[in-house]
Amino acid sequence: MSRLRQFAGRDASGGNGWSIAALAIAALAGLPIAAILWASLAGGGEALGDLAATVLPTYIANTALLMLLAGGIAAVTGTGCAWLVAATRFPGRSVLSWALVLPLALPAYLAAYLYADLLDYAGPVQSALRDATGWSAGQYSFPDIRSLGGGAFVLGFVLYPYVYLLARTAFATQSLTQFRAARSLGAAPARAFWRVALPAARPAIAGGLALVLMEVLADFGVAEYFAIPTFSTGIFRSWLAMGDKAAALKLAAVMLVFVIALVAWEAQTRAGRSDSRDGLAARGADEEPLVALTPTGKALAFAACLTPVLLGFVLPAGYLATMAMTETAQAAAGELGTYIRDSLWLGLAAAGLCLAAALLLAFARTRSTSRVTASAIRLATLGYALPGALLAVGLLAPLGAFDVALTRFARDSLGWSGGLLLTGTSAVLVYALSVRFMTVAYNSVSGGIARIPPGLDAAARSLGAAPSRVLARIYAPLLAPSLAGAAALVFIDTLRELPATLILRPFNLETLATRTYRLAGDERLVEAAIPALILLAAGLLPVLVLNRLGKR
Repeated sequence: MSRLRQFAGRDASGGNGWSIAALAIAALAGLPIAAILWASLAGGGEALGDLAATVLPTYIANTALLMLLAGGIAAVTGTGCAWLVAATRFPGRSVLSWALVLPLALPAYLAAYLYADLLDYAGPVQSALRDATGWSAGQYSFPDIRSLGGGAFVLGFVLYPYVYLLARTAFATQSLTQFRAARSLGAAPARAFWRVALPAARPAIAGGLALVLMEVLADFGVAEYFAIPTFSTGIFRSWLAMGDKAAALKLAAVMLVFVIALVAWEAQTRAGRSDSRDGLAARGADEEPLVALTPTGKALAFAACLTPVLLGFVLPAGYLATMAMTETAQAAAGELGTYIRDSLWLGLAAAGLCLAAALLLAFARTRSTSRVTASAIRLATLGYALPGALLAVGLLAPLGAFDVALTRFARDSLGWSGGLLLTGTSAVLVYALSVRFMTVAYNSVSGGIARIPPGLDAAARSLGAAPSRVLARIYAPLLAPSLAGAAALVFIDTLRELPATLILRPFNLETLATRTYRLAGDERLVEAAIPALILLAAGLLPVLVLNRLGKR
C-alpha cells in the first residue's frame, strides 16, 4: 500500500509540472489572440468607425460571399461524391475513391495562378477558341476567372475533399439498416437518401464544411491574385502597403469574430457525430451496393466523380508539369537551391519546436484531469484555425513593443548600437509557424500516446523509474512513428504557408512559396513552375495520410 501511495504522489507531482508546461505553451500560443483583443478594446471606436464607413462593409460582404459560394461548391461536390463512392458500384470506383482526395495536395494559390494562366484572354483555352471559330476580341464573351466567382470556383474544387472525407466515413459507418428499412417499405433511393442517409451524416458534413470555411476565411493567395478585397488581403495591405497598424489590428479583431464562430460550429459538429460502426459491419457481411445503378447511371456516376478530380488536380497539375518541362522554367531553376535551403531549415525548425511542444501538451493531458489544463491545451492548439495574416499581425504588435523596450534597455545599459533584436528575424517567423501548426503535431502525438497501454507507464513508475526515464525508454520508441508523421506534416505545411511568411520573413529569406508567389505576381508563372511543382509533390504526403485516416 505504501508503494502505491508513493507512486500516486509522484504522479500527482509530475502532473502539476506538466500542467505548468501546458499553461506556459498556451500563454505563448494565445499571445496573438490576446494582442488582437486588446487592440480591439484600446483606442476607442474611432478607427473602427472609419473602417466601417470605408472598406469594412466590402471586406465583410466579399469574405461572406466567397465563403458562401466556395462552401456551397465544396458541400455539394464532396457530399455527392461521398455518397456515390459509399453506396454504389461503378467502373473506376476503387481508384476514384482515393483520387477524390488529391486536390488537397494542390495549394489553392497555385490553382489560382494556373487557372488564371489557362483561362485568361491570352491563355491556351481562349486562344484555341478563337483559332477554332475565327472570332476576335469583342465578338464573344468568356467568364472572367479573376473575379469573386472565379475565386469561389478555385477554392471550392480544391477544398471539397474536407467534406468528402468526413461524409464518406459517415455514409460508410452509420447504421445502414435504417436505409434498407426505408427501401423495403417502398421508398425510392432518392427519398431514402434525403430522409435517412443525409440527416444521419449531417453532423459530419457540417464538420467538413466548417473546415472548408476556415480555409476560405484564411485564404490570401487566391483573393490577392484575383483582386478580391477580403479580410486577409485587407490586413496585409493595411499593415505592409499603407503602414496603418491600428487599422490592421481592428480588421484582425473583426476577422477573429468569424474565426471564433467557425471554431464553435466545428466543435459542435464533432460533439454531434456518431461513433456507430453498424454500417461497416453490415458492409463487411454484404458487399451488395445500397443503390443498384443502371449502365447509364454507372456512366453518370463515373463522370460525376471524375470531374472534380480533373478540375481540382489533374488539369492544373498537368498544366504545371508541362510548363516545368520548358527551357524557360529549367533556366530559371538555377537559384532553386537557395529557396530549397531556406524552406528546408525553416520547416525543420518549425517541426522541431512543434514536436517538443506537442509532447509536453500530450503528456499534460494524460497526467492531469484539471479543467484548467484542458482549457490550456485547447487554447494552445487553436492556432490552425487562425488565418496566417491574422496570426502575423497579432504577433507583430506585442513583439514589436517588447522589442523596442528590449532594444532601449540594451542601448542604455549595455551600449548596444544595433537595431531591433527580434522584429524581422527568423526566430519570430518560426515562432508564428509553430503556433499555426501546433494542432497538426499535437493531434498526431496525442493519438500515438492513446494507443500505448497505460500499464507500461504504471509498471515502470511503480519500479522507481523517473518520468524522464519513462519518456526515454518507453514512450520515445513507441511514439517514433507518430513523431515522424507529425514532423512530416508540420514540415510540409510550413513549406506551403504563404501570408504569415510574407509578413514576418526577414528580407534575406525566400521560400519556395514566397518565390512562387512573387514570380506569379509578376506574370512569370513559367519561371515559377518548378518550385510550384515541388510544393505540389510535397503536398501529396498529408493527402495520403488524410485518405488513410478517412478510411478508418
